[in-house]
Amino acid sequence: MPPAPLPRSLRIGYGIGSFGTGTFSTIPGLLLLYYLTNVLDVPAGVAGVAVFLPKVWDLLINPLVGRYSDHTVSRHGARRPWLLAGAITLPPLFVLMFAGTSLRGVPAALYIGGCFVLAATAYALFEVPYKAMPAEMTDDYHEQSVLLTWRMAFLGLAILLSGGLAPLLVNSRGGDPTIPGYRLMGLVIGAVMLAGMVGTFFGTARAPRIVRSDSDRPAEHATLRRQLAAARGNRPFVLLACLSCAQMLAVGIMLAGAPYFASYILEDTGAITTIFLALIGPMVLVMPGWVAVARHYDKRGAMVVAGGLFLLGGACLTLTPMFGAVYAHLCTMLVGIGYAGLQLLQFSMLADTLVYDELRSGTRRAGVFTGLWTALETVTMALGALLFGWLLAATRFVSSEPEEPVAQPDSAVDAILFGATLVPAALTAASIALTLRYDLTASRLDSLRKRHTPLHRPA
Repeated sequence: MPPAPLPRSLRIGYGIGSFGTGTFSTIPGLLLLYYLTNVLDVPAGVAGVAVFLPKVWDLLINPLVGRYSDHTVSRHGARRPWLLAGAITLPPLFVLMFAGTSLRGVPAALYIGGCFVLAATAYALFEVPYKAMPAEMTDDYHEQSVLLTWRMAFLGLAILLSGGLAPLLVNSRGGDPTIPGYRLMGLVIGAVMLAGMVGTFFGTARAPRIVRSDSDRPAEHATLRRQLAAARGNRPFVLLACLSCAQMLAVGIMLAGAPYFASYILEDTGAITTIFLALIGPMVLVMPGWVAVARHYDKRGAMVVAGGLFLLGGACLTLTPMFGAVYAHLCTMLVGIGYAGLQLLQFSMLADTLVYDELRSGTRRAGVFTGLWTALETVTMALGALLFGWLLAATRFVSSEPEEPVAQPDSAVDAILFGATLVPAALTAASIALTLRYDLTASRLDSLRKRHTPLHRPA
């Protein structure tokens, strides 16, 4: 008989954590580069480095968190103590990032970079075990998609709330963004993050844990090199990580370019709010539809469709100067529909690769894989901001402060238009080509499961 579905209370308890992960993964990518170049007078090339280098730290800290969460034994379960640690440290560090100081230029970049390193560490404490939990809570191929649909619904709400509210708070005094506006945004969004992350710690208190072998062995402590070797042995995971990196790089570039697109292409700094709502709004509405598409065409086919929509919308955005703001918002909605599918299917397919590894190896090392995954994801998103910052620097973009706005050269405006649209579209095309090589289907997982009888245990 198929496993019993997870209770709704558990789905909600797990999903609400996305109010923390979604806001932190979105707002720095959306606002931090612009905050540095247009508020703190940091040169664009330096600003890109300040956003990117702290995320390189993720390559070290995330696998460590994953490895140690695999071995954690406590009355709260293996993963949940890490959730609590991240929940109480990330929100105040986020507030400090946008607190605003008298520093300008390179010193301001150093301050922001230091805060970002600490915040990235706190984020890893929560996000890595959080992503490992679905593969341990249910053994059903489609129930994982349902569980992740709840997560993605909350993620959509979180990104919609934070990504829509944050620019409004930043511009709350009218005119161009100012330091008091960023400070207010940090306090409000930090409170939202704290509520969601603490809510997941308590909401998953009764989460089951599935054991797929009698030994239930955690992975042995291993060096990063051995962890990478284990990942290379999981071909579906490697392919999924590669196609996901292409998608996340596209999203990172598009998010970093969004405030500049609103300011210099639409010529309306307030348009960042409506553009962002057009991107994220469809996520909440179309997520059940993507589950249906995945059931009908399997997850790989649904991923190809989602990538095609994202690619089409991004490419069409290049015609914005010809057709205007309404057209840009419609294209962004098309991108948003595709983005919703990409987000859901990435995490659902990740859970499949974790199950696949445990069935083949007889070893519990979901934390190892999610640590590597989260590191790659966050570094790739930050790389998008770095590349966009370098693109601006190469095209002679002029940094400034709100009190002294400057006119940008045509080369920089053209770079903003094509860098935020065609480059993400091309990266998405590459991800579609990789998706066609992914072959971990429902039937293949079922054949592996027939050799194992999972045991259901409390957390």
